[in-house]
Amino acid sequence: MTITRRTALATAGAGLALFSIGRPAHAQAAKLRFAHPHPESDSWHKAALQFAEKVKAKSAGKLEVQVFANGALGSDSQTISAVRGGSLDICLTGNPFFTGLAPKLNVLDLPFLFQSRKHVAAVMDGPIGDGLRQELEASNLKALATWEIGWRNLTNSRRPVVTAADIKGLKIRTTPNPAHIRAFQLLGAVPTPMAFTELFSALETGAVDGQENPVTLILNAKFSEVQKHLSLTRHAFTTGPVVMNKAKFDAMAPELQKLLAETALELAVVQRGMNEGTEGSSLAELKKAGMQAVETPDRDSFSRIVTAEVEKEFVTKFGGETLEAIKKAAI
Repeated sequence: MTITRRTALATAGAGLALFSIGRPAHAQAAKLRFAHPHPESDSWHKAALQFAEKVKAKSAGKLEVQVFANGALGSDSQTISAVRGGSLDICLTGNPFFTGLAPKLNVLDLPFLFQSRKHVAAVMDGPIGDGLRQELEASNLKALATWEIGWRNLTNSRRPVVTAADIKGLKIRTTPNPAHIRAFQLLGAVPTPMAFTELFSALETGAVDGQENPVTLILNAKFSEVQKHLSLTRHAFTTGPVVMNKAKFDAMAPELQKLLAETALELAVVQRGMNEGTEGSSLAELKKAGMQAVETPDRDSFSRIVTAEVEKEFVTKFGGETLEAIKKAAI
């Protein structure tokens, strides 16, 4: 079930259903509100709708999920805060927006860390991912599973980016993740963190020169309307935790807890497949829309500058155990 922005704003202050074990069969279905910042054309929204359908079917109507797209219930940080406080049930946004609450999650955003989507799945769907998701529980967040944004690529309105030297001086919107910010500082850019919901306007007005996101999201967010140059740098891979208010999750019947977690993990696989399957067509559409694409930039020139230095800073703060475990999980 998808909700329009107007409806979402009208119902934003509505009370939320409570859950109890052993509720009567005739009781009204408990409704969960699920918010994310991406457009309705994006894989996040399509997978979230499938999640809603499956949860309703598997729970025999005990649970209904309402999906709110386009940042209708707030920006990345606002929806995380709403879930923590209990005024929103579930949200999905990029891992970088959680690292202020759980700094260890910063490891997932280190540059050039993941080798493939199989590598990502091996990490996120296994013990390493379980351990990282548990880091959020102290902030009253229950991470049900980890979906993806994908391989980050650079766009800008000023010039082609072929080597690392071409980034110098560009004002680039980044996430608030320290690894992202530090990497662009090392490259000589001016990193400018901001919410995804603010990005199109910032690009349109020239407040920033460029941004970095997967080609699927660049297409779905219509950044080709305000960006001319695309470089397939694939400089980082971004995951997206699906998080629920932990107190509300803990109050649910065990079978409903299991249902939500298993379904979120099932849709993680589906959502990753959606992105992988549309990368080629998304790039073609962006080029058709007039973007000039550098498809084989000198990635080594970027990696030589940022990888070792950013990893060193992470290890100094948090130790190297998790980082080494991720590297060893490569397939």
